[in-house]
Amino acid sequence: MKQETKIILIGAGNVATQLGIALSAAGYKISQVYSKTKSSSSILAKKLKAESINDLKKLDTDAAVYIIAVKDDAIADVAKQLKLNDQIVVHTSGSISMDVLKRSSKNYGVFYPLQTFTKDKKINFKEIPVCIEGNNKSTSTTLQYFAKSISSNVKEISSDQRKVIHLAAVFACNFSNHMYAIADDILKQNKLSLDLLKPLIAETAEKIKTNSPAKVQTGPAVRGDQKVMEEQLKMLKNKELKEMYKIISKDIKA
Repeated sequence: MKQETKIILIGAGNVATQLGIALSAAGYKISQVYSKTKSSSSILAKKLKAESINDLKKLDTDAAVYIIAVKDDAIADVAKQLKLNDQIVVHTSGSISMDVLKRSSKNYGVFYPLQTFTKDKKINFKEIPVCIEGNNKSTSTTLQYFAKSISSNVKEISSDQRKVIHLAAVFACNFSNHMYAIADDILKQNKLSLDLLKPLIAETAEKIKTNSPAKVQTGPAVRGDQKVMEEQLKMLKNKELKEMYKIISKDIKA
């Protein structure tokens, strides 16, 4: 696959934005950006010097790769509307099987960048693991080349393996971030800033680069500081947070 190959992005959210920027920087031509929301497709299309469209019927039919980067629940609906020949169509989901695309084209697969994305945050795509899967050897080979042009960490991963990775990522990223949000709320209620915890958060993340997370666990639960935990439970007025504290502490002690 040559880097001047025409690419179409179906979606204009966080993943589509960062993926589009990376592909454009690598020399690929993003010809169209589709989104149901006109403003979203227009903003991204302008960044990528592409055409903005809001109707799937207006998709060019001569692109080499069609990338579906929409929310998981919308992938099947988009796939039903695509009637391609031998062009490659992929989705970027961590939890949806590639077989949802089997009626869209003879060649289909998955292009899953394993990262949490925000539209306006600059990232180094070279460091991001990209999990690829193709329905045949030719598609897999093309996706390997495609992925390696923007990432130094490309893995061929099956749909079942990808679902496991995504589940683990939900715990490691989404749930962890929710804990940060809870901590932020607790501090704000007491007129304190999350900035106080940021060095702690950074050090916690740094430790697991060279250690097993279980081996570097700290805190009252792992130490068995029952009096501290009882006092902290009293401080929590929200019943759901109390229960969450109990469940997680019990799991850490186990």
